[in-house]
Amino acid sequence: MCLGIPGQVVSIVDDANSIAKVEVSGVKRNVSIALVRADGIEPGDWVLIHVGFAMSKIDEAEARETMKALQIMGENYTDELKLLQQSQIE
Repeated sequence: MCLGIPGQVVSIVDDANSIAKVEVSGVKRNVSIALVRADGIEPGDWVLIHVGFAMSKIDEAEARETMKALQIMGENYTDELKLLQQSQIE
């Protein structure tokens, strides 16, 4: 199962290539923000991440509610976190 996981933008690490450092449950990874750049992404913003790409900008309340729902899913959620930990976007 593939899930969209909320993450908070820590910094823009490569502006020209639309790459941001995003933190998800204590894991920091580079993700592409190219699909949401038009939404005005900045450090502190929340995005919904799937396979290394920010798919949409969300607010903090939605991010927290989504995280609660994902944690209830148990193994599917932990599997997705493992995939995120293994990912590398440079």
